Amino acid sequence: MRRNFTYIFSWMILIAVAISINFAFAGSIKPQKTDTITSHIQKNKLNAAKNSYLKNGLHLALPPLKPAATSTLKINVIRTDDKLLNDVQVYPNPVTDQINVKYVLSRNAIVTVKVMDVLGNDVITLLSQRIGSGEQSFSYPLNNKLARGFYFVRVVAGTESVIKRISVL
Repeated sequence: MRRNFTYIFSWMILIAVAISINFAFAGSIKPQKTDTITSHIQKNKLNAAKNSYLKNGLHLALPPLKPAATSTLKINVIRTDDKLLNDVQVYPNPVTDQINVKYVLSRNAIVTVKVMDVLGNDVITLLSQRIGSGEQSFSYPLNNKLARGFYFVRVVAGTESVIKRISVL
């Protein structure tokens, strides 16, 4: 039953659209000039119909469109696809007694800086706090907290992370 109703309703809609398109095109067809008297009568009827439409119709005032026109208005939009964490630097490499980390944040975020061993285990958390936007840097004294070898420094800001390899002497 429901399928028959949908089928019939679809055809009724299609026929209604076809009829409305037919009427829309019929108003734009110009009559043939066979007789001057009938053409003047038809022109007067068309002009009267146009005038009544303009009086009773919908009025929209749109600005004129100019091709190749540019606006001088500047809008600053914060893009969410921009990188939050940029220019991460860990120095000196190789590290002896102090590690320096420098990075740039594009907006406020919670930043976590951790030192991991080669297997990915957290060894030391150097920083974990909310930090404002801009260029940031900090130093952390190691004081023999790390044994000699290779480590990774992982800087996490929001959902982004950057990993840098360091060696400790």
